[in-house]
Amino acid sequence: MVGLASSLNLGAMFSKKFSVKRLLGMFAVAFAVVMSAVLFYAQPSEAALIAALPSTTAIKDPRILLRQALPIENSQIRDVQQKLEKLPRQTNLKRWGNISSDVDNVVQTLTQQSDKILASVAPAQKEAAIATLADLNKTLIPLQEAVAAKDRNKVKPLVEKSLEYVGLLESQMVQNFPFQVPDAYANLPQLKGRAIVEMETEKGAIAMTLDGFSAPVNAGQFADLVQRGFYNGLVFNRADDNYFLQAGDPPGDADGFVDKKTGKVRTVPLEIRIPSKKEPIYGKPLADAGFDRVTPVLPFSAYGTLAMAHPGNDPNGGSSQFFIYLFESDLTPAGLNLIDGNYTAFGYVTEGEEVLRNLKLGDKIISAKLVAGAENLVQP
Repeated sequence: MVGLASSLNLGAMFSKKFSVKRLLGMFAVAFAVVMSAVLFYAQPSEAALIAALPSTTAIKDPRILLRQALPIENSQIRDVQQKLEKLPRQTNLKRWGNISSDVDNVVQTLTQQSDKILASVAPAQKEAAIATLADLNKTLIPLQEAVAAKDRNKVKPLVEKSLEYVGLLESQMVQNFPFQVPDAYANLPQLKGRAIVEMETEKGAIAMTLDGFSAPVNAGQFADLVQRGFYNGLVFNRADDNYFLQAGDPPGDADGFVDKKTGKVRTVPLEIRIPSKKEPIYGKPLADAGFDRVTPVLPFSAYGTLAMAHPGNDPNGGSSQFFIYLFESDLTPAGLNLIDGNYTAFGYVTEGEEVLRNLKLGDKIISAKLVAGAENLVQP
């Protein structure tokens, strides 16, 4: 698999003549060949076959990915988050004993270790965090009742409501931007935190959450262009079946945003953060940086992943053209995704999934507005 990934010209994926469908088809064929060899030549046991597959499951929920991407280190709230996030699957499997135990543990952690939880909150957010923690505890009361009644229809929405408060509480723990962006990119806008973009299209509206904690330069570039009204009136100019939609190609000869100060296209570097590092890796694909098959903090596993397009021969040549990844992760399991590590993901579509599913080549972006987080956009 590593040989296949290294031999493919991944940089050409979003050039005008390359098909994502073709790339994924090649990958699927290669994966099938490997698995066929395992199945028909090795004749392994079921356990051996399972062991040959990736050891982790791709997370498809962008809300989970965004919670995990927050730069916080409070073990108590992370434990609460993880226990709540696995409840929907346990509910589907009717593991009511485990569910009841996990919910009780969550309640116990929040009540008995509230001081440790609030100790991580930024001083300016302390009062708001106390209120958030109280709301979270209130939400857990009907959740416990629904679990006791084994009411699956009530459990899932109550879990989602609880996780909203968990995410809010975690965001209130972020005290400072966690790293220094390299001086080489000081001339570029930087998003030092989160922001939300509302994009109105002729098919309806979608909301995008931009994550500057993971990709401040690329998210900053996009947020800045949104504020400039750059995307208003542009169309989705590239698409490949149900795999991706691309927009941001301006009228005229330029392939990106031309900075009036320099008269040149303003470009951003490849920028990918991995779980073991606080700051992103800049300027090169993860494999070239020695992190082959390491899953980024923002992986291409969720429907509606936002990413910066770049020329096939220049991973640091992204400018204004972005793409929305539509292909769901069933055929690209964690550790085998050929896009991860080669393109900068800087956020996810978090509202308007049905609208996104209806968008096609040629559909127009009516407007894009920064509706939250503008204070986190830092201009050079």
